[in-house]
Amino acid sequence: MESADTIAARHPAGQGTGARSAVVLLSGGLDSATAAAWAASRGLRLAALSIDYGQRHRVELEAARDVARSLGITDHVVVQVDLAAFGGSALVDEAIPVPHDRSEAVIAHGIPVTYVPARNTVFLSLALAMAETRAAEAIVLGINAVDYSGYPDCRPEYLAAFARLATLATKAGIEGRPLDFLAPLVDLPKESIIRLGLSLGLDYGLTTSCYDPGPRGRPCGTCDSCVIRAAGFASAGAVDPRRDPARWA
Repeated sequence: MESADTIAARHPAGQGTGARSAVVLLSGGLDSATAAAWAASRGLRLAALSIDYGQRHRVELEAARDVARSLGITDHVVVQVDLAAFGGSALVDEAIPVPHDRSEAVIAHGIPVTYVPARNTVFLSLALAMAETRAAEAIVLGINAVDYSGYPDCRPEYLAAFARLATLATKAGIEGRPLDFLAPLVDLPKESIIRLGLSLGLDYGLTTSCYDPGPRGRPCGTCDSCVIRAAGFASAGAVDPRRDPARWA
């Protein structure tokens, strides 16, 4: 698992990456879209994987399609895995309310009720299967340990452990062609992620971060994810096109 600086040094723009291919986990959110834009800018040939897992914010799947289209990704697979059948998270269980109006300080502590048990392990397993069928050399994902420290499956040590598992569990790994797991945002604060995306020309108006969206996917503005996103744009000195009132008029 590599950070943005390490990966950039290893794969300079326009040098040695043109023949490389990767599967990007694309949720339609800000982070995964930025990771995908970063990978495309490095010359990686991308296929995208999005998961319909019974999430209450299914509008993100539409956003994922829009982001993939904007980046020229034509191989985009959407897989259904009903994690709502298990419940246990505010994102998949209507009986558990999504938290609202919490401060950034409160958000940063503890594992929130929006944690979906084993979600990233399921997602990465599916990405691993897709990568093998596509003969891809890497998996790209937008996990971020700084903003999402409360999520155990967003930590660098988790991803490093999964990478070891992937080497042991796949034909490619056994044959000496282990996949790279590229997490360019893992050590970046939200404002740096946003600045990176803007520098790459990413249209953040295509992305959605809200856990509890209103009609047509309008962001609530008060869930944890909306609070973190708003703070990131403010710190970056940028305007979030997703919050433009004219968009929802």
